[in-house]
Amino acid sequence: MEKGISLPVAYTPPPAQASTTRCKSLKTVAKALALGLPLYALYAWHTNQAIIPSLSRANVNFASQCEQPPPLKPSQDEKLDEAYDFLSTETFLNASVARLSGAVRVKSESFDDLGAVGEDPRWDVFYDFASYLKKTFPLIHSKLQVDKVNTHGLLYTWEGSNKDLKPTLLMAHQDTVPVPPETIPAWTYPPWSGEYDGKYIWGRGAGDCKNQLIAIMETVELLLEAGWEPKRTILLSFGFDEECSGRQGAAHLSKFIEERYGKDSLAVIVDEGAGFEKTWGTLFAKPGTAEKGYTDVYITVRMPGGHSSIPSDHTSIGVLSELITRIEAEQYRTHLEEENPYFTQLQCGAAHSPHFSHKLKKLLAHRKRHSSSFSSSSAVETCKTKDYLALEAAREGGPAIKYLMQTSQAVDVISGGIKTNALPERVRATINHRINIGETPQVVYDRLTKLAAHVAKRHGLALHAFDSNDDEDEQPEPPNSLILTKSSHELLVAPITPSFPSSRGPFAVLAGTTRALYGEEVIVTPGIMTGNTDTRYYWDVTRHIFRWGPGYDPADDDAGFGNIHTVNERVSVRAHVNGVKWFWMFLRNMDEVEVE
Repeated sequence: MEKGISLPVAYTPPPAQASTTRCKSLKTVAKALALGLPLYALYAWHTNQAIIPSLSRANVNFASQCEQPPPLKPSQDEKLDEAYDFLSTETFLNASVARLSGAVRVKSESFDDLGAVGEDPRWDVFYDFASYLKKTFPLIHSKLQVDKVNTHGLLYTWEGSNKDLKPTLLMAHQDTVPVPPETIPAWTYPPWSGEYDGKYIWGRGAGDCKNQLIAIMETVELLLEAGWEPKRTILLSFGFDEECSGRQGAAHLSKFIEERYGKDSLAVIVDEGAGFEKTWGTLFAKPGTAEKGYTDVYITVRMPGGHSSIPSDHTSIGVLSELITRIEAEQYRTHLEEENPYFTQLQCGAAHSPHFSHKLKKLLAHRKRHSSSFSSSSAVETCKTKDYLALEAAREGGPAIKYLMQTSQAVDVISGGIKTNALPERVRATINHRINIGETPQVVYDRLTKLAAHVAKRHGLALHAFDSNDDEDEQPEPPNSLILTKSSHELLVAPITPSFPSSRGPFAVLAGTTRALYGEEVIVTPGIMTGNTDTRYYWDVTRHIFRWGPGYDPADDDAGFGNIHTVNERVSVRAHVNGVKWFWMFLRNMDEVEVE
């Protein structure tokens, strides 16, 4: 019997059945819930018992699950208010354009195959970027403590007057993804020009994330100029290899900060991340309070070579292709755990959005009424029952929404074969996975092992599935084998940041600041990142981590994500200026409130 469901006294449970029958029945139960049939009626239907409905269908109060804090503005101060008003002038806008354009013009690409810092000359571009920051923000570099961590990591410390208050940490990264030379002709403006067309600044890094870095620096420089003295220490941490996993930048910076302040020592972290979304007739602000996990799996096939004029029935490329086809033939399960921030956004949509889907609201209401029936430990979950709420949300929202609730798989890299008249002896593919909340990378390893075993047996190959925990490049590769190895940079799903707007936590400050800047019609809801940020290295220093791009331009359809990582990357200047306003208000608000 389903836990938490009350049945009429006259009801007698059916006799025990075989597990397969029970599983099939539970699947039917779940489907009936999705269709709006009360669970007790379904049991009556199966057992032919005449019972009188006695369960109420009370309305679910979605608003209580999506409380919105009031707008939060800093206290009035004539000099500081005058400085804040300056942010709305054309003078500031033009100066800000010059600063961000200049930052884009400093080419600071990072590459997956970079060598050691100090040995690979491609790291030297970050000397130029640090010099640009020093020249552009003189007050910061004369009044704040500046530490260079692992040569190019930048940590700025603005000491507060109250050492009992935990510091605020703002983050961004100096590096950008590379620009493939063959794509340069497709750009409207050259990728390193920092061109301003009257609305956008164009170029690599304009939207990811030199805009956020420059906005933070502009905020602090102007607060220094206005004579503000914080009570709460402010830290600025800028890594330099976020686009290739942050192992040289953020990994060292986080360790440096933890050694200085200790574990759980920071009040809040704000790094790059999610922004705004218009949906269901509502503008949502979605600071990322969670990140999916991560793993790369390498599939290697070793088979005998030989002359192509006498080929085997299946070459190593054919075998690898067969396995990839099997992998892509079935996706991972779409499932929405209740701790997933998107579950909260659905409740916010049901509470506040005029065009929220009637079907979604119905499914959501049933989930809320029967939440124990959908827990991961329930019999329904054990039977892998479809999550109709998640499936409908994915159907209506498309891939961008689906992958908030599903482990993704992407075959991104493949290599093999060296000559047209030689059979390939070694081929390899890399499959990237982003792990859904409620799952671990082991789900991926188990599934791929099962699929690979079938292909290996069919072609007479020995299967070596995750035999070693060594680095993927050191794994032995026996002949006539199919080998699965995992990346040494596996990442579990991130701890989920508390996001209770009614409490006195940092989320309430962030949400109140956002509503003060953009208006009370904005609904602030926790968001989830499908990608990963440098915050992966900071889990031990605070529970309150937000991946958040606060700059927003209502007239910009890109909502702050102007072609990042591709041709014609750009950022709205109005969005950028609003980002400066947000950081200004947030730093002052964090200084004036007591956060739990």
